[in-house]
Order: sequence, then C-alpha cells, then structure tokens
Amino acid sequence: MNPETLQALRGQLLRMREDLLERVRAQRGGTKSRVEAAAEHFEPDSVDDSPAQRETERETEFALEEHELAELSAIDAALARMDRGEYGTCIDCGVEIPAARLQAAPETPRCVACQEAYERRHGTRA
Repeated sequence: MNPETLQALRGQLLRMREDLLERVRAQRGGTKSRVEAAAEHFEPDSVDDSPAQRETERETEFALEEHELAELSAIDAALARMDRGEYGTCIDCGVEIPAARLQAAPETPRCVACQEAYERRHGTRA
C-alpha cells in the first residue's frame, strides 16, 4: 500500500475515532459512563415507567455501551496494525485486503472471505 493511501486511511480512522468519542460524550451528557447515565435516568422514583420497561431500557443502554466499546477497539486495533506495519493484511489468512474494502471500512482486520467465515463460526459480525 502506498504511503499516501495509508496516510489517508489513518486520517479516516482518527476521524472515526474522534466522531465516536464525541457521540458518546454527547449521549452521556458529559464524562459519565453510559452505566452511570442510565442509572440516573432510570431510577425508580424518577420515571413513571414499569419495572420491566426500565429494565429493557437499561439493557439497551448496556448493549449500546458494548457496541461502542467494540467499535472503538476495532479502530484502535487498526491504528496499532498501522504502527506495526501490518495494516491492510488479513489477520487470519495474510492476504492483502483490497483498498476498496479498506476505504469502505478502514477498521476491518479481515478479507471478505475470512470475515464471512468468522461470522459463520461466531454467529455475529465483528
């Protein structure tokens, strides 16, 4: 991969990282963790919702937190692969990941074939 493309992808990853962190900060209303924000928002005395509704909303908050952490982790891992000179190579099979795939999803660690195999094995996207 040429240095210009690599630099452009690094910039894209850094923007994605900052956008994600800004979105998390805005959703939390400052520096609170999502768990703290959810606890405040869903205290029994502060909401007229049923206990089941509060529990569902709490579970949604936790799921969002988990998703955001996974997204941040994927971005940080891609930046670390760049620093080690391993970026753009599939972590499973070692084949070069096509530039179009990296431009669409610069955090991706796998080629399409390995990603599909991973998802079949784990029943999820990663």
